[in-house]
Amino acid sequence: MTVIEAIILAIVEGLTEFLPVSSTGHMVIAQALMGMEPTPYVKAFTVMIQFGAILSVVVLYFKRFFRFDLPQDMWHEERKWRRGLSRFRFYFLLVVGVVPAAILGLLFNDWVDEALGKVWIIALNLLIGGVVMLFIDRLIRNNHKEEVTYGKAFAIGLFQTIAMFCPGMSRSMSTIVGGMSVGLKREVAAEFSFFLAVPTMLGAFVLEVIKFWKSDTLYILQEHWVTLLIGNVVSFIVAMVAIQTFIKYLKRHGFAAFGVYRILVGGVILVLMGMGVELALV
Repeated sequence: MTVIEAIILAIVEGLTEFLPVSSTGHMVIAQALMGMEPTPYVKAFTVMIQFGAILSVVVLYFKRFFRFDLPQDMWHEERKWRRGLSRFRFYFLLVVGVVPAAILGLLFNDWVDEALGKVWIIALNLLIGGVVMLFIDRLIRNNHKEEVTYGKAFAIGLFQTIAMFCPGMSRSMSTIVGGMSVGLKREVAAEFSFFLAVPTMLGAFVLEVIKFWKSDTLYILQEHWVTLLIGNVVSFIVAMVAIQTFIKYLKRHGFAAFGVYRILVGGVILVLMGMGVELALV
């Protein structure tokens, strides 16, 4: 992998990871256009540069991740242990939200990769998700709440598993739709989607490192540390811009434009396949 290829893939990752457009689908197209071989390192690279992307979430929402003040609804709580635990409510919400994906991921991850990790399935899910995005604002209207409860967090976590079993559907899209379905405002649902991505993607990063360690191939990462470092820095910067722009957009507009875009991307993948272009998952 060249430095230019690393930068391009990192830009694609940073732009698409937190938008409801499927980063996987874009990686397939980018890889095909650059003629990249789906080597073990390329596959690992596309996962490990997510670290830079999730770091951008932590930096942008630093006060949310490291705020331990007592919530207003607990000011009059007499039991000290409940008052103490309430200071960590944000983290408990993330744990509750990530549980469904963690359990199902451990049970079915290998099967999903083998049975459903096909380019045509990704293209199909891009199209289906695009149609959903076109009408989601009309289908879900009673979404004006701003507080994420434990029940809502778990429900959003269940929606996140849709992306696991439907590659190309987009983890971001699944969680945002899940948040809106349980009554959250568009931007609130999007922000919780960002937060939920941190433990989810960090887990994927760690698992990727463990795979290399178990197979005694950590030297591959050491040999490519320059492109890995550059990729994470670029994805960090681009993701910060993408997140801020996305939230500003959602405060004024709906998801229809993303629906149209998803349909176009899915169509491009199908056209490339029809032309005989070799597409592979990285």
